[in-house]
Amino acid sequence: MTGRMAFVLLLSAGGALAQTPHDRMRHAAVEPARAEAMKPSIPDLVLLNQDGEKVRFYTDLVKGKMVAINFIFTTCTTICPPMGATFAKVQSLLGQRMGNDLHLISISIDPATDTPQRLKAWGDKFHRKPGWTFVTGPKPDIDALLVSLGAAVSGKAEHTPIVVIGNDATGAWTRAYGLGGATQVAKIIDSMAAGRQVAQ
Repeated sequence: MTGRMAFVLLLSAGGALAQTPHDRMRHAAVEPARAEAMKPSIPDLVLLNQDGEKVRFYTDLVKGKMVAINFIFTTCTTICPPMGATFAKVQSLLGQRMGNDLHLISISIDPATDTPQRLKAWGDKFHRKPGWTFVTGPKPDIDALLVSLGAAVSGKAEHTPIVVIGNDATGAWTRAYGLGGATQVAKIIDSMAAGRQVAQ
């Protein structure tokens, strides 16, 4: 968690944090339920989506939008498949809002392996719909993006199951436990989209 991103860590009720090297969460002070954290400074990097198209991360995917962002890699066999399943369920729960006032973004933390074709195939396993975008790109660019989102990792096996949720229009950002279930993530999205405080 960076100084410019005072994220609120939101856990599902009774959700214990696994402490294996692969899926442990970085502990941070849990403050009262607030989603008015400082807006992150997100670089407008040119990356590739799952269709091999160039996209500007901030301008095309985040600017003025309600977004939920997770961090995956296609060869992961532990937390990434459940996180993919969570986003698949979120897109079903939020229905026609997908691609309109809500966008899901999955960032590969293993860009050397995760080509657009691999990301597309991985997303297809979870029945990705329009409004859910996968991105990859040069490792230095991905590393800079992860730092800006408070999700920097020393190696792909060290990444944590977080979902960064932001309302760029209001500047409210927070993060949720990515294995806490789609219903919890959807509730946070709904609250932030409506400009309400996020209830734990």
